Amino acid sequence: MISVGILLMRLVIGIAFIGHGAQKLFGWFGGYGPKGTGGWMESIGIKPGVTMAILAGIMELVGGFMFAAGLLTPVAAVLIVATMLGAIIKVHAPNGFWSTSNGIEFPLTVLVVAAGIALTGPGSISLDALIFN
Repeated sequence: MISVGILLMRLVIGIAFIGHGAQKLFGWFGGYGPKGTGGWMESIGIKPGVTMAILAGIMELVGGFMFAAGLLTPVAAVLIVATMLGAIIKVHAPNGFWSTSNGIEFPLTVLVVAAGIALTGPGSISLDALIFN
């Protein structure tokens, strides 16, 4: 039953990150693509914007896929944690804790779930278990 719970967390977080990466890279799901996301990134001091948008999109898309699949889970978690740290530092920290004020509550929660799964393992329902056990 523990592996089912871990699978559910991996799937929800991983699929969400696949979507966020697709928003940045392809403009899907209401996203703005590299140019639009890059312009916003430049406006908050992240330069060069388009390059950073592409890198963030790749980290989110690849990290999300790997996390959902339970493939090289610690690596996937590092990609997710890194993007959430960037979001916390550059976007959310000035707004306090609560999500209602665009604070760090949600990105911190995602970061902790990713780190927790990296530390405990992806569970038996994962590609890591299939490949490495």
